[in-house]
Amino acid sequence: MSEQCEPLLTLASDGWVTPARRVVSPNYNARPDGAVPELLVIHNISLPPNQYGGPGVEQLFTNTLDASEHPYYAEIAHLRVSSHFFIRRSGELVQFVPTTERAWHAGVSNWNGRAGCNDFSLGIELEGCDVEPFTDAQYATLIALSRLLFQQLPLKAMTGHQDIAPGRKTDPGPYFDWPRLKQGVSVNGGSE
Repeated sequence: MSEQCEPLLTLASDGWVTPARRVVSPNYNARPDGAVPELLVIHNISLPPNQYGGPGVEQLFTNTLDASEHPYYAEIAHLRVSSHFFIRRSGELVQFVPTTERAWHAGVSNWNGRAGCNDFSLGIELEGCDVEPFTDAQYATLIALSRLLFQQLPLKAMTGHQDIAPGRKTDPGPYFDWPRLKQGVSVNGGSE
């Protein structure tokens, strides 16, 4: 495991992180009255599946995915989904939705008996899949971002999409290094 320099990140009062590249998604809305982000949910995504570096994820989250570009796209182009953050294999951080709003990343979900995790969570997508490890650059960005969010927001725990939607989702998958993230962020709670 090689060491990567963590990026220096800041969170503004409007919920945008600097210097994340901002790609605004229309797929978000206000949190319910009194709801605050208490849970950090880690996901993985690659479009086309198991391929990296293309525009597919950003297109999906901005409702511009061309269903004719790949057979899998025809199955998902109608979806209206988003995440707060996306971390590319290079470690580049992209933000789609401010932390002050509810991104549509968790779907049907439950955490500690509370349904509808989008209401009280933040979603971070890692460019990846369930069948190979994530990059050191991704962990460096993920740790820096997670640490910032835990310091600035009322987050209480972190977990995987697989844990809030068991049987329906498998991400971030068996190659995700939970101890590495937790040690880097120095928080308890969540999933191993």
